[in-house]
Amino acid sequence: MALLLAFVVNALALAAAAWLLPGIHTGGLGSIAATAVLFGLVNMLIRPFVKLLSCGFIVLTLGLFTLVINAAMLLLTAWIGRHLGIDFRVDSFLTAFLGALLISIVSMVLSLAVRPGGR
Repeated sequence: MALLLAFVVNALALAAAAWLLPGIHTGGLGSIAATAVLFGLVNMLIRPFVKLLSCGFIVLTLGLFTLVINAAMLLLTAWIGRHLGIDFRVDSFLTAFLGALLISIVSMVLSLAVRPGGR
């Protein structure tokens, strides 16, 4: 159940980013759902390795480099999705940076809202 909830939160956060940022394009609900699954897999499989390799930069920037990693993961998701036939596109790194920041904020707010116990 927690995995399904995480998928829904991720999909809603991606949809919010696509709706609010003109540089993120999606083909509709099907592509948002497919992108949410792909984004979850990228964050689960690749992001820890990238964070391990860049831990010096993360410490040096007091954690702000994590935002760059999040943007890179969004760009990687769009690139992989394009090769898999998923209609999801991010125009630039700045758009990816803003999109990753927005996705993080929306995911945090939604996760707090739907968490069991209500707090």
